[in-house]
Amino acid sequence: MADEEPQAIAEGEEEEETPGYKAPALKSLDEIKTLDADDPSLNTYKNALLGGGQDVYAPADDPARVRVLKLALVVGDRADVELDLTGADLSTLKDKPFTIKEGVEYRIKLIFKVQHEIVAGLRYHQVITRKGIRVDKSTYMVGSYGPKKTEHAYMTPVEEAPKGMLQRGHYNVRSKLIDDDKNVLLEWDWAFDVKKDWE
Repeated sequence: MADEEPQAIAEGEEEEETPGYKAPALKSLDEIKTLDADDPSLNTYKNALLGGGQDVYAPADDPARVRVLKLALVVGDRADVELDLTGADLSTLKDKPFTIKEGVEYRIKLIFKVQHEIVAGLRYHQVITRKGIRVDKSTYMVGSYGPKKTEHAYMTPVEEAPKGMLQRGHYNVRSKLIDDDKNVLLEWDWAFDVKKDWE
């Protein structure tokens, strides 16, 4: 899935949308650079987004606009637990669940690169199920990014793991990274187990 063209979102699986928001028309990097050249504030924004155009990243052997590298579980004073999303077979990730202590506060961190063109309105969408029943659905606005060699990172807001004897168990997660044009840039399944302690 990582090397395929972006996919359209399947009907019924759409993420939450911001009311009244309309995605801007798709423009090439060159068009954006020359657009409104006499507007100082817009030029400042474009320089921040593109890094002054010095570090535009466009590898000839990789046509993907976004390359998602890792997903990490971030918990306060513990070392991050990471999933490598660059592998050829992402279907095996759901067979290696994270362990999360019940009631702990955590965040999800995405690490990714943007290549070739600006990616506008990047969103992270996830659906969490337990025993086949959806227990949570979240969509987070990640932002707009220019093509650079350096990695970008995004952290979700703090969430609390389920707690209590009835909430312990195995949870499945379907995650997607989506752009403004509703292209699914990467989709993967993973899992976590909520336990009484970290073991």
